[in-house]
Amino acid sequence: MSDNLTLRGKTFYLKRRVPARFADVEPRPVIWHSLKTDSRAIALSKVERVWAGYLDGWEARLAGRDGDAEARFRAARDLAARQGYAFLSADSVANLELIDLLRRVEATQAPSNDVQPEVAEALLGGVEEPGLMLSGLVAHTEDIASHDNRFKSAQQMRLWRNPRIRAVRNLIEAIGEDRRVVDVTAAEALQHRRLWQDRLKSGKLKVASANKDFHYIAGMLRRFYDDLGQAAPPHPYAGISIRDRHAKPTRKREVPVDLIKEKWLAPGALDGMNDEARDILLISIETGCRQSEIMDLPARAFKLDAPIPHLMVANEEGDESADDRREIKNMHSERQVPLVGLALAAAKRHPEGFPRYRHKRSYSAGVNKFLRENGLLPAGVTIGGVRHTWESRLKAAQVPMDDRGEIMGHSVKEVRGREVYGDEMALQMRRDVVARIALPVPDHLA
Repeated sequence: MSDNLTLRGKTFYLKRRVPARFADVEPRPVIWHSLKTDSRAIALSKVERVWAGYLDGWEARLAGRDGDAEARFRAARDLAARQGYAFLSADSVANLELIDLLRRVEATQAPSNDVQPEVAEALLGGVEEPGLMLSGLVAHTEDIASHDNRFKSAQQMRLWRNPRIRAVRNLIEAIGEDRRVVDVTAAEALQHRRLWQDRLKSGKLKVASANKDFHYIAGMLRRFYDDLGQAAPPHPYAGISIRDRHAKPTRKREVPVDLIKEKWLAPGALDGMNDEARDILLISIETGCRQSEIMDLPARAFKLDAPIPHLMVANEEGDESADDRREIKNMHSERQVPLVGLALAAAKRHPEGFPRYRHKRSYSAGVNKFLRENGLLPAGVTIGGVRHTWESRLKAAQVPMDDRGEIMGHSVKEVRGREVYGDEMALQMRRDVVARIALPVPDHLA
């Protein structure tokens, strides 16, 4: 940008020709902008930022002139901010003190004293807030959240989308009509809550379902207003929840380790189960992984030829030819999972992973049904309890709590209650810990 610096007297100026594409929104062919310094070094540090401000302003004017309703609203908001004003609706502008109104009117004028239409709309409230309807909120949110969701598989996207669709449907039912998103206020949120309070009287639904509804709507509204860049966005769902003072804390029951050793690993006990389901179960027994962390893994996550065989649990980007994308539960879940004993033997039988169950939801129900029908699962216990059994085994081996958390993919910071220093646990150390509690591998499962 040094070629665009010009010294006038003792002051440096930015001098640059306006790009042709902005001719319709910028009447000046050349910009002269004082950088208010006689120091070339300081001028150089300012010039790029100043020019970027001009470009952003012209882009906003183009959007305000040519964009759709939302683009025009964002452009108006941005233009107002660049002029040093908050965007206000026309009604709010009309209620300003006279001196404040006159300042806004004067700010709409270009150096030539001509009124700039896009700036006038921005400062005088000439652009209406976008008319997105509730029925379009989920699709709109999905578009806004596309970067956040970039690792989700098609199945994970369905699981992300469906509860939000239900929440919007319930809100529309509660207020009796589809309505503009910007018209959703605390009154509509209260109607939404009353709908759920009436439903809960039957005793067939759970309070948690209602609170999830409120959570999803609040989250979508937060993204909607954040995307608009509204300085003081409304929070209509603030304080909206339902509490059940009689609700008891729930905790998933673990599968007794003696049952696993004496019955599950007995010869012929799992013969009626297909080989993929059986080996997913065996890997979960000896790694404590969540079921999805095993069955959704692509082939590249199986590091069986490494000096220490392991699974790599991480966000997967996938490729153009296959739906191998997968988002892990949270950032703490990313980890190397050492394979020993039963888990190593099972993984070697499936070096390409488990295509029968990848990105599907049939595994858990099918395996639970098989184990129950064959007397291999106590009442009230599910195979999800294997992960809880794993932690109990680690605890019995006197593995420290924060090490257990790191091995299982939990937040060590939350476990310790303070900042975490040092490197994460090395794969060798992980392997040594899990090898201490490994179950004997029966010949029929080796």
